[in-house]
Formats: sequence, structure tokens, C-alpha cells
Amino acid sequence: MTQFKFSHQTFPTSGPLVIPMTNDYLFRALLQRNNAVLKGLICSLLHLTAEEVSTAEITNPIELGTSFTDKTFILDVKVHLNDLAIINLELQVINQHNWVERSLSYLCRSFDTLQAGKDYRDARPVIQIGLLNYTLFPAHPEFYATYQLLNVKDYTLYSDKLRLSVLDLTHIELATEQDKALQLDCWARLFKATTWEEINMLAQENEAIREAAETVYQLTREERIRMECEAREDYYRTQRDLQNFIAQQTSEKESLIQENKTLLDERNALNDEINVLVNENNALANEKNALVNENNALADEKNALVNENNALADEIKALTDKLNRLQKSLEAQGLNFADM
Repeated sequence: MTQFKFSHQTFPTSGPLVIPMTNDYLFRALLQRNNAVLKGLICSLLHLTAEEVSTAEITNPIELGTSFTDKTFILDVKVHLNDLAIINLELQVINQHNWVERSLSYLCRSFDTLQAGKDYRDARPVIQIGLLNYTLFPAHPEFYATYQLLNVKDYTLYSDKLRLSVLDLTHIELATEQDKALQLDCWARLFKATTWEEINMLAQENEAIREAAETVYQLTREERIRMECEAREDYYRTQRDLQNFIAQQTSEKESLIQENKTLLDERNALNDEINVLVNENNALANEKNALVNENNALADEKNALVNENNALADEIKALTDKLNRLQKSLEAQGLNFADM
């Protein structure tokens, strides 16, 4: 990519940006207003030289400065490249957690535009490129990732006519040497810039970025465009507040669920303890009953022994009485019992 310096400048050298470069309305206005910037960005994203890009035409332009609602604002920028390929560009600031499905929808919709009677082989290649201000797959962060249809066994390319790419503006530090050679990191830093100092540093060695800086400065000086950009910033704030509120509510709900689970676990633990105590109590009651039964058995044995002892005492008494009577009878006869 050709790089050269400039001797003049038509944008500030310092100070904060009036509108952040991550503003999607400003992004669309920039690409729509300055075709050289559009071509420069596409060259970096598609690994092309300036000579390989003869035309880049936006086929879904909007009337800049016209008011839009969230439902009527067209986020994606559809570009016909060299009248041979279709490119969908979109800058997404807030994670709506639907980018995979959204990008696939745009990709397939753009591909399915073959006119009746045309040969299927005439279908134009479609490239969906998302510039995201968040990480699409947190477990697999990557600065610039490209996805295509491949055989899952040997990775044979099914077709080169469908392609999705994602530029992660939050992971510029992961840019490869190839990314840097194509100045993709510079474009990412441009869109993440919040001051003119940052943009000045990037514009010193890159003509397209310098043109982008000049165009952005002019666009943000146009009141109607600036107001639309500010409206988008208000929308972002509302969306962030809503996401934060939902996140807070979700966190509180999860906390209550966890507390409820903890209480339920504690209740189950108490029930287990109660069951253990009940079982111990039942065991003690059974032991008590066993002791009572043993005591009753011992009492019965005692009563039986007492009865036997009484019977023996009665027998002894009867024998004693009989012996006494016999002795008296002998004495009456003049006999001595001891002499017998």
C-alpha cells in the first residue's frame, strides 16, 4: 500500500473529537461522502492493491442529514466492487448478541439476487465484513478473522463466493504482521480514536486515513449530520443503559436464585439432621423398650422365684409342723425322738 506524507492540513491537530469514530452514522456518512476512503478501507480488508480496485459503488446510499429512527436507519453499507463482487460493511458498537445470525442473513440475502433466467454460475461473490467494537467469540479472540464454507474433514473449500470477516476493534494488540502490513491496525485505531492527536499520528503516513480525517471534520461541522450522529450516540447510551439494567436485573435474579438454592440446601441439610435425630431417637426408644421388656422378664423371673420360695417355705413349715406333732406324740408315749 502506497504511503506518503502531506504538507497541508484541513483538520485540527489536537482536542477531543466532537463525535466518536465508532458512531455508525458517521461511519456510513464517511464512506458515502469519500469514495477514496471507501476504496482504501476495502483494499486493506480484502488484501488488495489500489490498482486492483477500479470502482467501489455504494448501492444503498442514504440522504445524509435526514432523520432516521432505529428501525429505518440502514446500518450496513452495500458496495459493488468492480461490478463483480458484493461487499456488506457494517460497524456495530453494541453487542446485540445476534451478529452471527445477522451477518449470515445479510450474506445470504445479498447472494440470493440472481435474476430469473441467469445461470447460477453468474452469481456474484458476496463478502460480509463486520467491524465490531466487541469480541464476537470471547473464547477465541482474534483481531481479523475470516470464515468460509469448508469440508469439515479435509477443509476443502466448498466455494469462494461466500465469505464472512470480522475486525475486532477491541483487540488491536492481536494484529498479525500481515494485518499491520495491510494497515488494518491503523484503520482499527482510526475507528477507536477519540482525539485529533491520535488521528494526526495515523494520517501522517496514510493518504486514505488523512482523507478520512478531513472528511470527518467536514461532516461533523454540518449541523444536520452532526445532529444525526448525536442522535445515534443518544441511542447507544439508551441501549447501554438498557443492557446494564438487564444485566443488573439478571445478576440480582441469579443472586436470588443462588440464595434460594443455598437456603434450600440448608433446609435439606436441616431435614437430614432432623431425620438423623429422629432415627437416633427411634433407636433409643427401641433400646428403652428392649430394656423395659428385659426388666419385665426379670420381674417375672423374680416373681416366679418368690413363688417358688414361698412354696418351699410352706412345705418346710408343713414338714416342721408334722415333725412337731410327731415329736409330741412320741413324748406322749414316753419315747424320745432323739433316741430313735
